[in-house]
Amino acid sequence: MELPANPDPNDPATWPRLFTLSEANALLSRLAPLLSRLRAEKAALDDARARLGRLTPAMRGNGHAADAMELEGQIDHYAREIAAGIREVVGQGIELKDIDRGLIDFPSPRDGRVVYLCWHLGESRIRYWHEVDAGFGGRQPLEEEGNAEAGDGR
Repeated sequence: MELPANPDPNDPATWPRLFTLSEANALLSRLAPLLSRLRAEKAALDDARARLGRLTPAMRGNGHAADAMELEGQIDHYAREIAAGIREVVGQGIELKDIDRGLIDFPSPRDGRVVYLCWHLGESRIRYWHEVDAGFGGRQPLEEEGNAEAGDGR
């Protein structure tokens, strides 16, 4: 499930899926291991890229060509795994904001508009929301969990 090119935060009907707080929290037990795996794969990818970057062209021609090929294979493997994991998250209508932090946003109806329920690895449940254009720095605590329950959770 991909977001339309420009979903309108003021028109919930332009969003392919909206989540209630209960629906989003219920998904965390499945998403946390996936996001942990993605974070580990990205760390491994970053490491393999850095090691490959340290192999100069002269080193590759001087007995390290096999090392370079192995690193290129690792990079390809991790890139594919990460892409598949991202598709799995995004395919559910969830936005993956930062793999390193395991940061995701769930579009949710709130007072006739769409906001994001914001969660990252390490948090036990969703406790924050922010405006679509505000980002992580604009996180606000959910006053009452019932407030984010409004809407049909399409």
